[in-house]
Amino acid sequence: MQSEFSASESKPIGFREFVALAAALMATQAIAVDTMLPALPTIGAALHLLNENRSQWIVTAYLVGVGCGQLFWGQFSDRYGRRPVLLIGLAVYAVAAVLTGLSTSFATLLAWRCAHGLAAASMVVSRSVIRDLYSGRHMARVMSLTFIVFLMVPVLAPSLGQMILWLAPWRSIFLIFGAFAAAVFLWVLLRLPETLHPEYRLTLTRDHIVHAAALVLGNRTSLCYTLAVTVLFGSILAYVGMVQQIFEYAFHRPGLMPVMFALCAASMGVTAFLNSRIVERVGMRIISHLGLLAFITITGLHVVIAGLGLERLWTFVLLQSATLACIGLTASNFGAMAMEPVGSVAGIGASLQGFISTFGGAVVGALIGRRFNGATLPLATGAFVCGLSSLLFVLLAEQWRLFRPHHAGAPAVAVHRPSLGSSR
Repeated sequence: MQSEFSASESKPIGFREFVALAAALMATQAIAVDTMLPALPTIGAALHLLNENRSQWIVTAYLVGVGCGQLFWGQFSDRYGRRPVLLIGLAVYAVAAVLTGLSTSFATLLAWRCAHGLAAASMVVSRSVIRDLYSGRHMARVMSLTFIVFLMVPVLAPSLGQMILWLAPWRSIFLIFGAFAAAVFLWVLLRLPETLHPEYRLTLTRDHIVHAAALVLGNRTSLCYTLAVTVLFGSILAYVGMVQQIFEYAFHRPGLMPVMFALCAASMGVTAFLNSRIVERVGMRIISHLGLLAFITITGLHVVIAGLGLERLWTFVLLQSATLACIGLTASNFGAMAMEPVGSVAGIGASLQGFISTFGGAVVGALIGRRFNGATLPLATGAFVCGLSSLLFVLLAEQWRLFRPHHAGAPAVAVHRPSLGSSR
């Protein structure tokens, strides 16, 4: 008999296609930031911004929307199922992206960018889908695999954005966002099964929501690893928001930004792939804790070099590549460990964790970005402080002991996994 979770009468979705689709869903968020980075000065000039640092608000407005939107998309998916929520979110995403591109004032653009982010937040449901199907180190492996494809977006997106600017007006970038969302919408519609069993759907009453929130926020491991991800994410967002200005004002080579940005992002993709290959054997804690300590060491060195006035283009690219490589070893593992204790309320859990990490990361990134003064020291200092803060949260989660082994006992693969590829 055909699996009851098949999206159609065709062959059920396989593991590789599932990973690719989950990564595409996550990538809809990333392209909305990274592709437009080369266009920030052009947009600022077209909309008559007097202070170029204000162009960073285009990124911040989107991320604030993403953070706030994650408060309700996950709850809706716990009540109505993962698939319909993803479809609605993708449809709204496409419309908001087009309207952003049609904006004629900076205030209108920011408003639609925030709405764009609210819709993009529906992609947090893809984490719930993964949690429906996997747990433990297997979940960390799947998240790492999706993270690899997700990380290819920053490698290619700025170059794509620069290419679009050569061929078309900056508004075309937002129209392409809408077209990409429409393509992913069709993919989900035709191929993605519903992963949430009817008996596990929650009624959205105040008591249920409060209970789920208490479980997510009251669990030390879940909350502290979420906060650890938040500050690291803030350091990434600060880098993303400042990188165009750094190449223009610190190094006077704005044309090199897309290539150098891709080079730095590629290092994160390499370590994320390495993590996916070894995490089931070595363990999430050993890999992520080592990665975090390396992050602190590298950003500390960057502070010294930038503070002494020794920063050059090659040192910036080398140190930033190493910094992002450490993120590839920490972020997906921290996320998996944060989700592990809240599997019974995966949708609300992903929503609250996503809200905290995205909204909090946007605030942290904006605070660092506001300190840009034409040099790289504010970015390096901000990243170093974020690393130390993340370490504090990890120590709180682990009761002041790093590298503790994961407690075995939970099944490695959830009971829903056969729905991905086989008949019953």
